[in-house]
Amino acid sequence: MSFVLDCSATIAFLLPDESPPVAQNVLQSILDHGAWTPTHWRLEVANALASAIRRRRITRNFRDEALTDLALFPIRTDPQTHLICWTASLALANRLGQTIYDAAYLKLALRSNLPLATLDKDLQNSAVKMGASLIG
Repeated sequence: MSFVLDCSATIAFLLPDESPPVAQNVLQSILDHGAWTPTHWRLEVANALASAIRRRRITRNFRDEALTDLALFPIRTDPQTHLICWTASLALANRLGQTIYDAAYLKLALRSNLPLATLDKDLQNSAVKMGASLIG
């Protein structure tokens, strides 16, 4: 079964100094079943990797290779995220006290009836509260 993938879960399997066991399960699930992301996921991942470069956790070459590999994975972008970001996703963010970015992941999981892969504890708690299932 496919699922919704957030930035925190992505970065966990990309960065060599992270990679908890759940991150490897998420990676294998992507390879086996594919994943869905809201439209801002690519920006968040690129920003997290840029931050890792500034903190000297990775090199630019590592970032470029990771993004090249990630582009080959069966990860699809939701074409409707931008259509509901100022309405339904914003309302969900307000209701749960989440960022609009995190609410968009959860809203996609709820709309598509797919589990959510996140390592963000607040987002996990919000997902459980809203009746969404979690990967890992």
